[in-house]
Amino acid sequence: MEVRNIHERFLPVPPERLAPLLDSLASREDGLWPHERWPRMRFDRPLAVGASGGHGPIRYDVEGYEPGRRVRFRFRAPRGFDGWHALVVEPAEGGVLLRHELEMAARGPARLSWPVVFRPLHDALVEDALDKAELAVTGRVARPARWGWRVRVLRAALARQGRGRSSGRPSP
Repeated sequence: MEVRNIHERFLPVPPERLAPLLDSLASREDGLWPHERWPRMRFDRPLAVGASGGHGPIRYDVEGYEPGRRVRFRFRAPRGFDGWHALVVEPAEGGVLLRHELEMAARGPARLSWPVVFRPLHDALVEDALDKAELAVTGRVARPARWGWRVRVLRAALARQGRGRSSGRPSP
């Protein structure tokens, strides 16, 4: 199953205002990743090509990085996620587009786990990140993202599952 998933937000600020947020990914001062509500993005070293890590059960390596402009990750897990995802800061008339792109071939178990579990959680997480960026550079969020019933049910189920192991936090 071929997957192409894109989320973007227009922000009425120059790209230089957004660049520090992108460059702060996975740092202690991370101003883009919505770690307040989702598992933190973590790497084995500072953000750079070759850094390895992920968030929750999603594992990836940094395969491309242009400071302030784009970072691209290659999936390593879960099984069947064959592809990449990226965050891009793109100049646009009157501001900037912050875009998250994901392209992969969902193989084996991912043919079911992507549409049923991971996609709704992924979409909610990315929209939360776009909200966080908008708040950081404009001081407000014009139309905050809302979690649908499916995301709330999945997060509750994962939290219950996590409490049975070692953590009460949802994984994806």
